[in-house]
Amino acid sequence: MPRVLIVDDQKDVRAMVAIVLRVNHYDVIEADSGAAGLKAFGEGAFDAAIVDIFLAETSGVDVMVAIREQVPGFPIVAVSGMTALDFMVEAPDLADVVCLQKPFRPNDLLQALRKAQAAAGGELSAAV
Repeated sequence: MPRVLIVDDQKDVRAMVAIVLRVNHYDVIEADSGAAGLKAFGEGAFDAAIVDIFLAETSGVDVMVAIREQVPGFPIVAVSGMTALDFMVEAPDLADVVCLQKPFRPNDLLQALRKAQAAAGGELSAAV
């Protein structure tokens, strides 16, 4: 069962994403902050991460950069309620991060995860 880290400071968004993933046979770990997300990432093995770009205490971009420093090419889906997803200019190492605009449908989330894994050269094995 693929394991996905969700980093989002909005409890309702985290819960919705977690439910969609669990229903589709993913193991999910939730983090309510960038620091909690990086701690969880350092303590466990994950197949992908879903990271909110705009977190309360830190930038989601910083979280994604830190993840990629530990595991280059790691599959990441960046989510944002804002239309400006131009963070790629700030961080060239994130050029292949898949972006997903909030609000999104469950199927959009699953497609974004598959796309992120494909960009990393693999395939998530959950039944979607």
